[in-house]
Amino acid sequence: SLCFFFSFRSSAKLIAPLGCLVSRQKHTLPDLPYDYGALEPHISAEIMQLHHSKHHATYVNNLNVAEEKYKEALAKGDVTAQVSLQPALKFNGGGHINHTIFWTNLSPNGGGEPKGELLEAIKRDFGSFANFKEKLTAVSVGVQGSGWGWLGYNKEQGRLQIAACANQDPLQGTTGLIPLLGIDVWEHAYYLQYKNVRPDYLKAIWNVINWENVSSRYAASKK
Repeated sequence: SLCFFFSFRSSAKLIAPLGCLVSRQKHTLPDLPYDYGALEPHISAEIMQLHHSKHHATYVNNLNVAEEKYKEALAKGDVTAQVSLQPALKFNGGGHINHTIFWTNLSPNGGGEPKGELLEAIKRDFGSFANFKEKLTAVSVGVQGSGWGWLGYNKEQGRLQIAACANQDPLQGTTGLIPLLGIDVWEHAYYLQYKNVRPDYLKAIWNVINWENVSSRYAASKK
């Protein structure tokens, strides 16, 4: 990165990286690519509005606060404070990363099956699309408490993998897999509509999966 580049060419080696931190942009809540009610009847407008404008917004705000405190701890050389801020960075940073992917993984024109290279890769790595759907659903249903079910790409092995992450742990930062499709199984993602019946929500969400988005993520991850 530019910050890294200049840090080796500055006589005051610490000034450049800190300067980069000072000038960094604050994280912002991304706009949804569709209206709150666009995913009905599968996901209600009320859920989408709360999920996006309240839950995701909270992760963004708390991430900015944690980064600000981290910046101060770096400037002071306070390693203890830096370490103590790691859980907040992981949780809120993960929440921001995960939801930013999630909104684009969904579409009012979604559902059905993927096409092309992604479908071929799914058949190769899971036997069939139906088998893949069953496995990702089962992994997502099985998340204890709060978390996510993911389809990720293992770049080293060149294959697709299914994984579950607890809480807001981001897939790539905690497993190394590149995220292609995430299914949020926190109760706030479905409770108002599906109550405690997570399998009903998971059955419904397949009707709004944006396979074009998942396919473009897959193509980008192979480069």
